[in-house]
Amino acid sequence: MTPDGGYLCLMLHAHLPFVRHPEHDDFLEEDWLFEAITETYVPIFASLLRLRDDKVPYRISLSVTPPLAAMLDDALLRFRYRRYLEKLTALCESEVRGNAADTELGRVARHYLDRLGFIEKCLATWRGDVLAPLRELQNAGFVEVLTCNATHGFLPLMSGAPARRAQIRAGVNAYSRSFGRRPRGMWLAECGYDHDMDQILGQEGVDYVFMDGLGVQYGRPAPARGVFAPIRTPAGPAVFARDQETGRQVWSADEGYPGDAVYREFYRDIGWDAGYDYIRPYLHQDGVRRGVGLKYHRVTGRVPLHEKQLYAPDIAEGKAREHGWNFIFNRKHQLRALRSADRGAIPPLIVSPYDAELFGHWWYEGPWFLEAALRAAAADPDVETITPSEYLDRHGHSLQVQRPNPSTWGVDSTNKVWLSGQNAWIYRYQHWCEREMTALVHRFGGRGGLHERALRQAGRELLLLQSSDWAFIMTTGTTPPYAAKRFKQHFANFRSLRDQLVNEDLREHEVSALEAGAPIFANLDVAAWG
Repeated sequence: MTPDGGYLCLMLHAHLPFVRHPEHDDFLEEDWLFEAITETYVPIFASLLRLRDDKVPYRISLSVTPPLAAMLDDALLRFRYRRYLEKLTALCESEVRGNAADTELGRVARHYLDRLGFIEKCLATWRGDVLAPLRELQNAGFVEVLTCNATHGFLPLMSGAPARRAQIRAGVNAYSRSFGRRPRGMWLAECGYDHDMDQILGQEGVDYVFMDGLGVQYGRPAPARGVFAPIRTPAGPAVFARDQETGRQVWSADEGYPGDAVYREFYRDIGWDAGYDYIRPYLHQDGVRRGVGLKYHRVTGRVPLHEKQLYAPDIAEGKAREHGWNFIFNRKHQLRALRSADRGAIPPLIVSPYDAELFGHWWYEGPWFLEAALRAAAADPDVETITPSEYLDRHGHSLQVQRPNPSTWGVDSTNKVWLSGQNAWIYRYQHWCEREMTALVHRFGGRGGLHERALRQAGRELLLLQSSDWAFIMTTGTTPPYAAKRFKQHFANFRSLRDQLVNEDLREHEVSALEAGAPIFANLDVAAWG
């Protein structure tokens, strides 16, 4: 059975860099994970479970990167998240006590306290395992979970095939450990694609990837159906191309839904507004002011932060649900227009990928929007939500063969974010490590014992060094000192292990310490670098 209009592939990419610092009692960058769990992952996964329980026939795809999966499964970070949640709950309780229930501030404070209680209930049901709902929903056919190359390394700027193969293979193997099956699809970090990468992907068993629309539009030969049908690369894997229109509608704070005046203002937070003596117990040990996640104001309009008006959660939730239905209404007419122009036997496909953290963290109302959109699509005969694997199972035999153009989903579909004046210096060191790793595998692979442990740990340090997050942060200027420090530390660790191996001077206590500091990629297959 095919839809009257066409297909919609909603894709959420969930990723955070591997941040774990047991040497500090609390650490600012670990809050990235804790905020995402509270604001994005639990609300979205709970919405997907609610849709299932309501017998809504929906499909959605999510990619979970190996660093994120490893952090969600880490005992230390789980403990610290519980502590984070307890501190935030204590602050919410104080806010509820300090603001009358019938005031605007009191209602917002109560909203946050109730929401944290809901998060606690979900985590108790899932026994602390945030990924448990995804496994359950994937097994039931509602969700398709993809992997990503190992540490979200930016593949086009790696030195060659061995480095790319190691990233891809480690991503596939990590997914198998987390989800008990091999992945069919892979999200390429930053949608970064270069010529002939399809050969490695095919060799590693990847059936499909996502790309920016320009990668397919400028491929050879030209795509007969534009970006509204996947293509098949010469080596076999399929490519699903991003639709620009749905991207603008959701991503853009100017043109899109998140800029609506009733939505929560991200940049004004009680961590900055409250008196210091009051907020100090809820900050980190260093006492430095920072956002704590309680935001009492709404977008309002193009006014300074101090002129923002108070937030009304009920009004914002209603608007988000209205926008969700509007999103599907627009897809209905977009698909009708495409089908009228194409008149092909296969319905058109709209591919709408987004960073998962947009929904809930950056756009607080995003999870409400997603749930409403999936309900609206299920009620509309013109729009059928579909996963990439389902599409390939139905129509994979008819895909056009094309050689995609190198591209990313960054600025102008280029590499400029990951190769800029702020970060270009890292690549001479990264490429040296990549070449040295291949040499080490040829020389020491298969030796076993401490040699094998040191070789695997060198591979882990290289994978962590390659994370695209460091280059991205250096360009965007969010926390560049931390990004540079992480890159340099992984380089130093790699170089130390390399020197120990080459000089036959292995020090077990140093290898053990580095292993303990990077509990990720167990049983790493170093042969991928060979």
